[in-house]
Amino acid sequence: METLIRFSGVKKSFGEKVIYNGLDLSIRRGEAFTILGGSGVGKSVMLKMLIGLLQADAGSIVFDGAEITQMSEAELSQVRRRIAMLFQSGALFDSLTVGENVAYGLEEHFREEMSRAEMDDRVAWALGLVGLPGIEDMRPSDLSGGMRKRVGLARAIAVQPEVLLYDEPTTGLDPVNTARVNHMITGLQAKLKITSIVVTHDMGSAFSISDRLAMVHGGRIIACGTPEEFKGSDDARVTDFIVGRAPVQEDVETLLRSG
Repeated sequence: METLIRFSGVKKSFGEKVIYNGLDLSIRRGEAFTILGGSGVGKSVMLKMLIGLLQADAGSIVFDGAEITQMSEAELSQVRRRIAMLFQSGALFDSLTVGENVAYGLEEHFREEMSRAEMDDRVAWALGLVGLPGIEDMRPSDLSGGMRKRVGLARAIAVQPEVLLYDEPTTGLDPVNTARVNHMITGLQAKLKITSIVVTHDMGSAFSISDRLAMVHGGRIIACGTPEEFKGSDDARVTDFIVGRAPVQEDVETLLRSG
């Protein structure tokens, strides 16, 4: 498969906190790719740099042959039509109905290209794909945590993206809803023929949904490969993370700062 996304020598810091000091990673078109790592290592930062919500301090980020780091806001807007993101909390607007939430990206990027009837049809299609047909008039406050995640996913797929980014999609969900979300990720991958990039610390989910995985540690990618290659790794940092024998160093530092 061809390379769709490439990070090369990317550096990113927040003040004195170094997040990446040389991020190198390639993601292929059409694959399900999972990014692993402890809390605070910058997994979500990577996704936000890809869509221009955060700027890299140095290095190159290429999407489908175009350099993200040199794009204007107008050019980034075009990229965001092709790359959708499911945020960790679902990020629904409580003041809007479910239907209005799902239509938000359509209003943002396709207002001049789609009629209201076409948008309504697309909203119904997206809600149907996540198993929540006919709830357009409900409010987010009426939904369970699992349903809110699925509505957030419907909003992401309503724009029919080429790439779908998932930021901790199963965090806070019970085992039943976790399994449901994982099933939807793999189902949408197959049905929509998209590239999926998942940030998670849930190893069960990671191994069940991924074609390949990468692990972030110390500001770099320290391992990249298939689930089988990860399970057979002889790198103690990888094996400790997989089995949860001990927190990685970044987690220790985070706990010390927060304590």
